[in-house]
Amino acid sequence: MAEHRIQTTHTGSLPRPAQLETLLSQSDRGERFERAVAEAVRGVVRKQAEVGLDIANDGEQSRLSYAVDVTERLDGFGQGTVEREWPSDLEDYPEYGERVVGESENIGGPVAVDDVAYVGAEALRTELDRFQTAVEQTDARFDGRFHTVPSPGAVLRFTETTHHDSRREYVFDLADALATEYELVAETGATLQIDAPDLLAGFTLTYKNESVGAFRERVQTHIEALNRAVAGVPDEQIRLHACWGNYPGPHHHDIDLTELVDLFYEADVGGLLVEGANPRHAHEHHTFEEHPLPEDWQLVPGVVDVKSNIVEHPEVVADRLERFAAAVGDPTRVVAGTDCGFATVVDGANVVYPDIVWRKLGALVDGAELASERLFDR
Repeated sequence: MAEHRIQTTHTGSLPRPAQLETLLSQSDRGERFERAVAEAVRGVVRKQAEVGLDIANDGEQSRLSYAVDVTERLDGFGQGTVEREWPSDLEDYPEYGERVVGESENIGGPVAVDDVAYVGAEALRTELDRFQTAVEQTDARFDGRFHTVPSPGAVLRFTETTHHDSRREYVFDLADALATEYELVAETGATLQIDAPDLLAGFTLTYKNESVGAFRERVQTHIEALNRAVAGVPDEQIRLHACWGNYPGPHHHDIDLTELVDLFYEADVGGLLVEGANPRHAHEHHTFEEHPLPEDWQLVPGVVDVKSNIVEHPEVVADRLERFAAAVGDPTRVVAGTDCGFATVVDGANVVYPDIVWRKLGALVDGAELASERLFDR
């Protein structure tokens, strides 16, 4: 934790080279693929250093999707049919919904057909080693490193099961298996970032026909499963990322953060990433005025929008950071971040043009510097 300035980070995924995106869509991933991934990781490590980010990662270069790739490291899955539905806000605007996410239909995907078990230690270590190798090869310097993993509830959201008797049984089975992955990440010294869109976006996706009260019960269960999964990792080494869905929809059905933040505070983590830049959620600093952040937690507010190609002015970024710092009451507990990932999936649905991503991250760094001058030089 920096004592005299606001540090900078992002949420995980960064643009991939076109050649790598093509290779990721192919089933045969041999030596050519490994070379392409290693080169891509070197590229995003170098660019993060050049932009001036403090806490960096591998940009999720080797992944097709932030939530589903982990099933390749889990035993107990086969291929089957996964339900694919539009979020409820896009259902109100079907012509636009089809333009944004395509037809609503069931697709092929991972289906649990047995008890889930972790079998991917070697593959994960290969993924983790790429970052450190890239840092050494590029002479990059960062204050910290993070590595993203999906929550048990996120994996549940994008898969199905024909083996478990209930969603509750399935999410806890996933938690027991994912615990190994979480611990292996933590062993490297990296901050474990758990991506948990199920805790907010689930209200307009998986459980869109439920009441707020019923959804709170779901979130409570998912937090309990998450706590089981992170039992072997120190709280201070974990940051939790919750969002309302990284797609350019109207988001007018998003559940209020104030309805759920008390449940988030029951998570055994040391930090929270939450949207705070886009037009629907730029007011979220008020949530932390009304519901104070747990003692010793960090807040990583999104102060750059990932669903717009407009590059934020550094003054705008600084203003947003100052509001969140005032809400938390201590600027040393605030880290500047982005609303979500810039390249969440490899399917052409990411909004921000790749070159503009780096300009936006540059504005993030410049804005954090301005806010630091104001907050720490008083």
